[in-house]
Amino acid sequence: MMHMQGTPLTMQQNPEYKDVVADILSWFSERISLLRQTGVKDIILDPGFGFGKTVDQNYEMLRRLKEFKVSGLPLLAGLSRKSMIWRTLGITPDEALIGTAALNMAALIGGASIIRAHDVKEAREIVTLYEKIFPEGDLFNHNC
Repeated sequence: MMHMQGTPLTMQQNPEYKDVVADILSWFSERISLLRQTGVKDIILDPGFGFGKTVDQNYEMLRRLKEFKVSGLPLLAGLSRKSMIWRTLGITPDEALIGTAALNMAALIGGASIIRAHDVKEAREIVTLYEKIFPEGDLFNHNC
């Protein structure tokens, strides 16, 4: 389940939130409840980086990613080559691999259990390094 404010045509037209993380958590809470009432058990949460959020709102979500773990559901981070990277760095999407790697590591440390990636080999390398740093087995409950 991915959050997006608006539609694909309108999502970037002045996205506003009182508190981007709290607002999305509220949105998820309502939908998780509905899904569970219909018998859906397998749910993955995707806060929707880049979908109806400003660059600053995306970084706020990344800084506070652990807050999405309150649901106890797997958390997906789709940061690969997002405009929040290349706009911040003043580069093109094709040049955003290193920025993507940095934000993927931040997402893992923040509690992401799934990384959506364009560059699979590089993403796997990041996960391998993350697992080397946090070898305790439960990769997503460390105290960082």
